[in-house]
Amino acid sequence: MARLKKQERQKQLTEKLNTTPFLTDEELAAHFGVSVPTIRLDRLELGIPELRERIRAMATGHAHEEQGETILHEIVGELIDVTEGKQALSMLHTTPDMEDRFGFVEPQYLYAQANSLAKLVMGTTVCSTEVGNIKYKTPVSAGTNLVAKAEIVRRRGDKVFIWVIIRDKIQEVFRAKFIMESVEGRL
Repeated sequence: MARLKKQERQKQLTEKLNTTPFLTDEELAAHFGVSVPTIRLDRLELGIPELRERIRAMATGHAHEEQGETILHEIVGELIDVTEGKQALSMLHTTPDMEDRFGFVEPQYLYAQANSLAKLVMGTTVCSTEVGNIKYKTPVSAGTNLVAKAEIVRRRGDKVFIWVIIRDKIQEVFRAKFIMESVEGRL
């Protein structure tokens, strides 16, 4: 690619990130044939946040525009990474207010983390969960950081099969297999 003038490069950079918001600075630098610091300076001048902030914006609903309406993604935990249509990662720091009377984190917090991440990886919050096969493998105490990974493993027609595994530092503590279907077109 021939070197572009700064204004044209910045215009194309904005367009590129509007269509593909999860590109890294390194990928953008390679695409435009410039250095990573040049891309960072361009982003700063244009007010475009770094990748992590763009991902967070996607998770909080500032990213999907469909028919003028924003789809809000309420993520339980902190979004770490997402490749819409493929996989996503989040982290949940458990706190004492999540504990039951026996000192373990209430199961609904793990389910909520898994379910919200599954919806995000599908790219919609307007969906029905047709099957939710869940398994709590180990009790979790407050103060634990839980990392969830949601992955689309299969598609069959309108149905999307998503596996979500939540781990603490050592082991798997929760597993869910969801079969979900988008219902946006039916509303």
